[in-house]
Amino acid sequence: MDQALSQIVERIRAAATDATPLCIRGGGTKDFHGEALQGDILDTTALAGITSYEPSELVVTVRAGTPLAELEAALAEKGQCLPFEPPHFGPGTTVGGMVAAGLSGPARASVGAVRDYVLGATLVNGRGDVLSFGGQVMKNVAGYDVSRVLAGSLGTLGVIAEVSLKVLPVAPAEATLEFACSQADALRLLNEWGGRPLPLNASCWFEYAGAGALYLRLRGAVAAVEAACAHLGGERKDNARAAADWQALRDQQLPWFDTANGPDALWRLSVPQTAPVLAIEGNAPLIEWHGGQRWYKAPPGQAARIREIARAAGGHATLFRTPASDVPRFDALSAPIARIHRALMHEFDPHRIFNRGRLFADE
Repeated sequence: MDQALSQIVERIRAAATDATPLCIRGGGTKDFHGEALQGDILDTTALAGITSYEPSELVVTVRAGTPLAELEAALAEKGQCLPFEPPHFGPGTTVGGMVAAGLSGPARASVGAVRDYVLGATLVNGRGDVLSFGGQVMKNVAGYDVSRVLAGSLGTLGVIAEVSLKVLPVAPAEATLEFACSQADALRLLNEWGGRPLPLNASCWFEYAGAGALYLRLRGAVAAVEAACAHLGGERKDNARAAADWQALRDQQLPWFDTANGPDALWRLSVPQTAPVLAIEGNAPLIEWHGGQRWYKAPPGQAARIREIARAAGGHATLFRTPASDVPRFDALSAPIARIHRALMHEFDPHRIFNRGRLFADE
């Protein structure tokens, strides 16, 4: 065990003895996500570096405190990438934070989520034990796939020390098309195109100056992308400009996401792609993931109605960014899921020292 990991283990064991809550933190770029931070900061940035990378095997093993930008640069040198396009939300975001947050970018509906690319992980639990799960190949994933449970856990199960990830080659061709259309037409078109053999990769619809526009990104073989462009029509955008716009969408840097100077919060609704236009008052949403992820701006006080609408559509709503509010960030769990959730947390963190209340404020 190296010095950085040893220091973290010692800190955890001392915290467990004293019942001192710890707030696990890498780059801090996702501090806004989830309930309020509690406890003494446990910095993971010393756990840095790529420990193993086999481009021919499409597997990389990296320590949790490694800057995400550093990992992405190393993959790019070999013509490879993290296909799920993890958001950065600012400089300094780390690989451990990427997994713990479980957030994916514009391509998620086509290529899968963070958890789909986690092959294995090393975790320090609430007793200070160093545990390893999974491996570096898909066949090692058997039984309870604990390493993937870490995706989206927001650090409530332990400190992620290292993670092995599946990576993929960068697509040989890419194109972005723009279509002027209403929200209802955009959803109809996306569902129609989703049933065809098209190299769909990402989509985004929103209104600008009162007019709706749908952006569709195609990725794949050169022949497939060119054939799809010819078949679909629309206005083809400059690749370099489009790439910058997709990155801004990934990191919520588009002007649409600005809620800093008003009473509105940013709501994230996860619903079936086939869900119709939702009857949520206010500004038109921004829609991603071929209809599956919908962002709304509305005051926190509308929580009950927004969550009711999301449930009626077969999904759920998250209060993603908000001014000061006591409204819960996440939907309440069903009784069976809540039992599993509590059992997992007790098993991994029996003294409740990690990121206390980060998922649910009353925990």
